[in-house]
Amino acid sequence: MPTVLILGATSEMAMAIAKKFASENYTIQLAARNISQIRALQSDISIRYNVECITYNFDAATFDTHMEFYNQLAPKPDVTICVFGYLGENEKAMNEWLETETIIQTNYTGAVSILNIVAANYMVSKQGTIVGISSVAGIRGRQSNYMYGSAKAGFTAYLSGLRNRLFKEGVHVVTVLPGFVYTRMTEELNLPKILTANPDEVGIAVYNAVIKKKNIIYVRWFWRWIMLLIKLVPEPVFKKLKL
Repeated sequence: MPTVLILGATSEMAMAIAKKFASENYTIQLAARNISQIRALQSDISIRYNVECITYNFDAATFDTHMEFYNQLAPKPDVTICVFGYLGENEKAMNEWLETETIIQTNYTGAVSILNIVAANYMVSKQGTIVGISSVAGIRGRQSNYMYGSAKAGFTAYLSGLRNRLFKEGVHVVTVLPGFVYTRMTEELNLPKILTANPDEVGIAVYNAVIKKKNIIYVRWFWRWIMLLIKLVPEPVFKKLKL
């Protein structure tokens, strides 16, 4: 039975991804900073899908614990999915370095730290799949969320390089760009319904991307064309837009 590791298992997206893989008979490893928040999910998965579901303590920002965390996993996961993220407040980050640091460490540094360890292990075994949940916000910086977007841009570039690096080692890397998703992180935002996916859609899209060995996916297809248009706007025009 294959095993999937969910890093940042407390979010709605992570829960939906875990349930989708459990429904396909995967052993589930849930990793989160606060295990008490995923006990109910663990129990639900174990009972509903009749698969083994294990929980682990994991803090993306505590880099010196990442190697110990990964070494304790038994078995080592066949698929590792990095879901954790932090939207933050852009205006606050402009004036308070701690907010900026949290955005960068959660969305980029912490992800790179743990995925470097996973990648090194997969290179030895010559197999495995790494999935990173990035963001369309990283495709072009916008005044409303460029702190978050810049961290996700770095993460997207990292995943691209990792995919290039690991291909010849038999390891696959998937970049997921969900667009808007209804979650606690976005509940205060006025999101357009047609552009906003639900967590279950993300779970299905991620599973299909792993099985079909996709490289880069948008959960809703039209985001690919929306972001292409945004990239094509000339900078003299773009900088005047209120986005």
